[in-house]
Amino acid sequence: MSWLETLRTSLEAIRSHRLRSGLTMLGILIGIAAVILTVGLGEGAQAQVTSAINALGTNLLVVTPGSTTGTNGVRGGAGSATTLTVHDANALAVSGVAPDIAAVAPTTTRNTSLAAGATTWTTSVVGTTPPWQSVRARTLAEGRFLTDQDVASEAANVVLGPTTAEQLFGTANAVGRTVTINSIPFTVVGVLTSAGTSAAQNQDDQAIVPISTAADRLIGGSTRSSVQAIYLQASTSDTLSAAYQEANQELLALHHITDSASADFTIASQESLLSTASSVTQTLTLLLGGVAAISLLVGGIGVMNIMLVSVTERIREIGLRKAVGASPVVIRRQFMVEASVLGLAGGLLGVLLGIIGALILPHLVGIEIAISPSATVIAILTAIAIGLVFGVYPASRAARLAPIDALRSE
Repeated sequence: MSWLETLRTSLEAIRSHRLRSGLTMLGILIGIAAVILTVGLGEGAQAQVTSAINALGTNLLVVTPGSTTGTNGVRGGAGSATTLTVHDANALAVSGVAPDIAAVAPTTTRNTSLAAGATTWTTSVVGTTPPWQSVRARTLAEGRFLTDQDVASEAANVVLGPTTAEQLFGTANAVGRTVTINSIPFTVVGVLTSAGTSAAQNQDDQAIVPISTAADRLIGGSTRSSVQAIYLQASTSDTLSAAYQEANQELLALHHITDSASADFTIASQESLLSTASSVTQTLTLLLGGVAAISLLVGGIGVMNIMLVSVTERIREIGLRKAVGASPVVIRRQFMVEASVLGLAGGLLGVLLGIIGALILPHLVGIEIAISPSATVIAILTAIAIGLVFGVYPASRAARLAPIDALRSE
């Protein structure tokens, strides 16, 4: 028999038992679809996390208050004390102190209600300095950003995120309008462009005010000189490590700390954040991929089971073919082709189901699912391989049947 004749015979055998063949392909179909969706979910989650981290800014270092030694020598958790001040940020911004740091932006944040006429909206009010715009890689849709003069004069000026502006003023131009924060009227001088939403914060829903205004007119008290974070922008991505070392050494000196292990601050780099996020998503993808692989294994066992049943049902056919001169190689090839066709058909249907799932699921889970062409090709090849591997034993069993024994079977 030629390969073409073998393929035709295999397709005829599959068509003659449609229900059985369909159930056989179902296991492979589910496994392949699970693999595609799992890989796509992992890649989509990683891309979403990477985008959220990159939205924080470029060449970014984030300094936050670290653990401090409390009573009885017990160390508090990271961020448990206000150990960073505006003075620290100003010292890092001094020319020559940290040559690889291009910009410094201290920030303090508080959730506060804003009012515009009869409309109120609660959002994050961020007190910061003009470099915040470049450090956080934000652009303006309308108006201007804060200036050094705004900080020096404790001006009651505010820059709104696009969501905040829409909630307070609708579609009308917000620049020049007045919003009230803590009973203090602020003039809107600018509106930011959209930067999206991360798991930690809605970057579009915030109000930016001068840090001096926030300290003296919104926060007050003994904590007004403290900041919750200091954002540092390295001059280039290549100098990120050098900027880290410079900031660390300067802050240790400012805080009179000689042992780095006792530092009362923490510096996180964009690279470390991306590395951690990638590690988490890769682990999740591997875990889900393992579950999908088990379903593929179950599907392969189903192929073997059905092929063994097929061999048993077709013993007389096999005996007749061998009696008229069919070699064991031809018999083996017949059943191997049938198993491969079942695997290929299940794989193609699984890919189709995976693509449909990738289009529908993001609307339900809120995470984009990326269809990987390489994963799709590998999934199809895997389906064919499953058919071949799990079809070997049934095919070999059929090829070993003696013609006279096969013809005598009932």
